Amino acid sequence: MPWRESSVMEERLRFVARLLDGEGMSDVCRQFGISRKTGYKIWDRYRQEGLEALCDRSRRPVRYANQLPDQIERLIVETKRGKPHWGARKIRELLVRRLAGEVRIPAKSTVHAVLDRHGLVKRARQRRRFKAEGTVLSQAAAPNDLWCADFKGEFKTGDGRTCYPLTVSDQASRMILCCEALESTREAPVIEAFLRLFQERGLPAAIRSDNGLPFASPNGLYNLSKLSVWWLRLGIAIERIRPGHPQQNGRHERMHRTLKAETARPPGMNVLQQQDRFDRFVSEFNEERPHEALAMKTPAERYTPASRAYCGLPDVDYPFHDRDILVTACGRICMARKKINVSTVLAGQRLGIKEVDDGIWLVSFMHYDVGYIDLEQRTLQTIDNPFGTRLSPMS
Repeated sequence: MPWRESSVMEERLRFVARLLDGEGMSDVCRQFGISRKTGYKIWDRYRQEGLEALCDRSRRPVRYANQLPDQIERLIVETKRGKPHWGARKIRELLVRRLAGEVRIPAKSTVHAVLDRHGLVKRARQRRRFKAEGTVLSQAAAPNDLWCADFKGEFKTGDGRTCYPLTVSDQASRMILCCEALESTREAPVIEAFLRLFQERGLPAAIRSDNGLPFASPNGLYNLSKLSVWWLRLGIAIERIRPGHPQQNGRHERMHRTLKAETARPPGMNVLQQQDRFDRFVSEFNEERPHEALAMKTPAERYTPASRAYCGLPDVDYPFHDRDILVTACGRICMARKKINVSTVLAGQRLGIKEVDDGIWLVSFMHYDVGYIDLEQRTLQTIDNPFGTRLSPMS
């Protein structure tokens, strides 16, 4: 039988008692519905620590990745300001001498990332830098300045299958560019839908979405997904609304309300019938329905195709880096015969690397700096998220 949620400790006590009575581990584990590995773990804890070991243990991690105590971060910053010509290597050595044995000393890449975050690193790069504009979202002045993408809430069709409507609209003209009845939110069919859309309409300057799959990935580097990486490679900036703030995509959400009322109440008998309803709604919305915000014009009267045509992925090069390097299928890069994890969402992409300090390498994807690598630690130390909203050049 499985563990009873109401009294986990009681179940563990009964489990240990059966073993103390002389019953075999395999038989007792089978009776309790657990693996022998779990059984031996409980038994070993009991033998080492007694009854206290049978209580629930905290699942809080012992430490968080890249988290640095505030006191250590302040010491790094103060040291750099007092000795502006010192790099991360020398500052770390000073920490070792002062704090050895008292706290865990951060890696060189972590020290360098702290300095970078506080604006204490001089980057000798003779090209435009890009930074995020915080949480300020743009307002489209012309068609294709900004597209809005989302999944309208899923619902079941008459045959019991779930329909996930993928919708894309142009913010300036209110034109509905896409309304596809998909069977899931998987990336592959979404990428296919956007490929058809780019071939038909051209490329927008930016796309706004929420932070859910497949537009973003909770496990990807800076929450990037393969879809958003593809957009970036095409020269499309990404904008993300704040979690829990759908009003930041208000025009698109308002269109969703009308779409749901006119096409999904009640839903079609199957996905094909539902897609037919979507197609008829899109045609009417774009070409017949006057829009008050457009001075009673229709979206089709205001929309024009994008000037940038889709021509496949452009080449990416890094003339201001020491060299470029390919991310493997498992999300790693290989440097000096060492494997460093980056992110699987960047698999197949080329990154630029440049040594900025002794043993510390700056890693860039296109014109975005994504972090530093310390070859001794074999880790990528991330910096401020450059992918939060639309990115703009600064001199």
